[in-house]
Amino acid sequence: MLYILNYEINETFQHQDSERHKMQAGERLCQLFIIASQAVKVCRPGVAPLAVPDTTIVEFRPSESSIMYLFKEARWGTGEDWSEKVACELCHLLGLPHVHYDLAIWKHRRGVVCPMFVPGDGQLVHGNELLVHLLPGYPQQQLFGVSEHTLEHVFAILQDVEIQMPIGWTPFTGIDAAVDVFVGYLIQDAWIGNTDRHHENWGLVVHPQGTHLAPSYDHASSLGAHETDANRYDRLTTRDTGRSMQRYVERATSAFYASPADTRPMSTLSAFEEAGRRRPRAAQAWIARLECLSAQDIKAIFANIPSDRISAVAKDFAIRMLALNSQRLLTR
Repeated sequence: MLYILNYEINETFQHQDSERHKMQAGERLCQLFIIASQAVKVCRPGVAPLAVPDTTIVEFRPSESSIMYLFKEARWGTGEDWSEKVACELCHLLGLPHVHYDLAIWKHRRGVVCPMFVPGDGQLVHGNELLVHLLPGYPQQQLFGVSEHTLEHVFAILQDVEIQMPIGWTPFTGIDAAVDVFVGYLIQDAWIGNTDRHHENWGLVVHPQGTHLAPSYDHASSLGAHETDANRYDRLTTRDTGRSMQRYVERATSAFYASPADTRPMSTLSAFEEAGRRRPRAAQAWIARLECLSAQDIKAIFANIPSDRISAVAKDFAIRMLALNSQRLLTR
């Protein structure tokens, strides 16, 4: 079951200024001191609780703050904390609207913390809750293996002219509608190897002032975060083409299908390419953004992750992934 633990916090919470977007490890790594707790099961109307084994999500409000925050624990043996933080900073480099994550510790557990991005008078409506209205009988309680989760269906929803840009985000040339921003989410997935863009990892923010595309969120299943260091080292050094880094990035699958009749999901690159055929101007605008990024800026992000969070081989593996995927996107 997925649980949210409601806490009162007695601490000085150092949150990164959203306009600075600079990582300072000494400030970003915060210790949360809990003084009260109550566990409650989360179940939205009509949606069964999600099965997220060995994951704890904590909801809290820092002292003297009007904003609620979430702490999400990284599952044991994974790099879900550093991958979420790195992906967040890569979103910033790309100019993509995203939820901001910082590294955090709670009860000696590693994780990340982020502000809740939905206004107090608003609601996050996930993709599955939207698709079930478009497609009666849509399997909204199933996260993966949903062949009806196609870009044709998703775009049919997001192309609605009533859907506005993500709250507080300013578009640039080539990005003319909310669906064009979603094309950016797909290039990000292809770049970082995010395999977790299922129908609860995109949605709309609905509130009295209008309906907006939600910012990109939940990128932990990326950058090889679930690999062991031994496996990373083997792939980085092997001469076996079947075990190579090139083969590894080519195998990254999205949660989208080309057709409801298909039995296998699209690759992350194929999903972006399909989105590009539907919105070519937007795809080119995002490609131009990616092309402008420097290897130095990307390496600087990893350099700011504490060594007790990410190993040297995990850094090398993730940086190699980004380089290969960038090349694939720019030369497709």
